Amino acid sequence: MKDIQSLHDSRRIDIRKVGVKSVTYPIIVLDKACTTQSTLARMNMYVNLPHHFKGTHMSRFIEILNRFHGRFNLKMFRSILEEMKNRLDAEAAHLEMAFPYFCTAGTMQSAPGMERYDCRLHGSLASDFDLVVEVEVPVRLSSQGCHENTADIAGVWGDVTVAVRMKHFLWIEDLITLVGQGVDSQMAQTRTVESMCRCVSAVLQRTDSFQWYKVVVKNRTTGYSTFASYEWPEQTLSRFDAVEETCCRGEFSPAGFFCPHTLPINL
Repeated sequence: MKDIQSLHDSRRIDIRKVGVKSVTYPIIVLDKACTTQSTLARMNMYVNLPHHFKGTHMSRFIEILNRFHGRFNLKMFRSILEEMKNRLDAEAAHLEMAFPYFCTAGTMQSAPGMERYDCRLHGSLASDFDLVVEVEVPVRLSSQGCHENTADIAGVWGDVTVAVRMKHFLWIEDLITLVGQGVDSQMAQTRTVESMCRCVSAVLQRTDSFQWYKVVVKNRTTGYSTFASYEWPEQTLSRFDAVEETCCRGEFSPAGFFCPHTLPINL
């Protein structure tokens, strides 16, 4: 049978993204307290399509996922991108993944609850491998901030979303803790999105664990939301400005950033 998708196309138009979207797939992530944790991820997989190719084989994206079934972790993240790039003869491959992560919240004497944290990974491979890790941390109305018992779930002030490029390994729980420290340090002050954004950013800077980060603080109020954001180091044209949209719409942000070859976090 003739391979129609690989035929030459004379229109000379490069397509920036072609692939599959919103693929639901089970994964296993590393858990600092319990070794591993099973969760369900939603994935976008896409490559660029050079102008000389008529199309791409969409079924191959799922075939690649299935090939890594049961060993889908961050150690394999780059391998999956390499497989996408090679099998689809692409100059760049991208994988975006969103999943819920659960860990203990609260330091109360009563049994603490399990808090849900929405996590996202944005990986790309062109000439360099790049990975951005994003975590959304809810902020409670109580004085304990984002570490309060989940029985207070109705009292949600808002959330803090951090997106980072890490210098070295960091657990998801450790990143959540850093955000919590910034939230807690702001409790004695008037709680505004501006002051909370500055406090969280200051904590991230002091750790010297990141090559780049962005903080977005959102407060939920009646009829609208307020937000503040900060990026370090500041860029003239940020390719991650869609973090604000991610907070509001729950969708993926674009990938395609520089990242060190050291993998910073394991799934």
